[in-house]
Amino acid sequence: MKTATGTTVFTNGQLIDGTGKPPVADAALIVQDGRIAYAGPVAQAPPLPPAVRRIDARGGTIMPGLVEAHWHPTYFNVAALEDLDIKYPVEYVTLLAAHNARLALECGYTAARSGGSLFNIDVWLKKAIETEITLGPRLAASGREICGVGGLMDWNPDFRKIGMEGLVLLINGADEARAAVRKLVKDGIEWVKTYPTGDAAAPDSNDHHTLCMTFEEMHAVVATAHNHGLKVTGHCRATQGIKNALKAGYDCLEHGTFMDDEALEMLLARNVPVVPALQFEHASIVHGPEFRMGQKVIDGHKETLEGGAESARRILTAGGRLGMGGDYGFAWTPHGTYAKELTFFVKHVGLSPLQVLTCATRTGAEIMGRSHEFGTLEPGKLADVLVVDRDVLADISVLEDRGHFIAVVQGGAIKAGKLARPEA
Repeated sequence: MKTATGTTVFTNGQLIDGTGKPPVADAALIVQDGRIAYAGPVAQAPPLPPAVRRIDARGGTIMPGLVEAHWHPTYFNVAALEDLDIKYPVEYVTLLAAHNARLALECGYTAARSGGSLFNIDVWLKKAIETEITLGPRLAASGREICGVGGLMDWNPDFRKIGMEGLVLLINGADEARAAVRKLVKDGIEWVKTYPTGDAAAPDSNDHHTLCMTFEEMHAVVATAHNHGLKVTGHCRATQGIKNALKAGYDCLEHGTFMDDEALEMLLARNVPVVPALQFEHASIVHGPEFRMGQKVIDGHKETLEGGAESARRILTAGGRLGMGGDYGFAWTPHGTYAKELTFFVKHVGLSPLQVLTCATRTGAEIMGRSHEFGTLEPGKLADVLVVDRDVLADISVLEDRGHFIAVVQGGAIKAGKLARPEA
């Protein structure tokens, strides 16, 4: 992805730099050749060259681009688990993924970590974004996921002879776990996504207290992935599944729902980040009846939401790390509504807007392993910036409305927002 040339200065707004520090009220952000040269008070800004582009924040907010830390580019209008792999042909899903990528960028998300996709579409989507064939967030790809046979992601009965290989690699034992990772290595992925536990969506066979992989399988995945320089994450709801993942050496946890004191101590000792993804649970409870979701499933989501919210609060209070994102692309959590996650964590979990924005920028970049490049507005980093015409700290829900975005910037280049439109 190319960076812009020349000098641009953003002024007339408060600066949230993503580090967790208090905002700078009357700030300037100076970008030179796509990288940040200065971020701080206007009064202390260095002299500018004669030729400079000036962008007015209109009294709003200058902040880092958001990071969607659990993004499924190939999910679209999913109303049941089976829709994940057989609702649309792969050709159409590829086009949908490109559309979703552009939409994510327009929503202020300048970077994203894939939480799994059909085949290895996200690998090629990343290439298309980086070579500027299509617009989208800076992407970390994960391709197909790994789950134990009979686990949460194994729903097609044998008599259909459909298989699951487009979405997930099914394993029985450590040897098959190693073989699955090696297939993903050949696909060119960066993150190995696994399913150590079940979910409320499958209450009769693989609910949120069920284990879907053995520790030996999980350890084999980690050892093989780390040998090839890949990172490992997992859908972890059940307490024992969380502990197994931490013992096995996982690099991140998705959800981390039912975390007891021992699991929390293990998490903090290794400083493993967690992406709770709680808005999905809330939306499932609110909209479940519209989609004929059974009461057993809805009750499971209620338990998951309560446990996940409590675990998230405990993690952050104890000094752990949370990323923001999760499971958008279901019929009740459509792509383009990602910022509802941020609002939910402020209004229902009790985090401050500044805490949530730090999780959604700096921590997201850390999870991607690219915090040295973006995630905060600090000199030397890529100028991935979101300029909003409102005070985001006063009302974080303004991030749900793209109409407030003056500019979405990647590497100093304006890619979306009002200033990217021809009339601007």
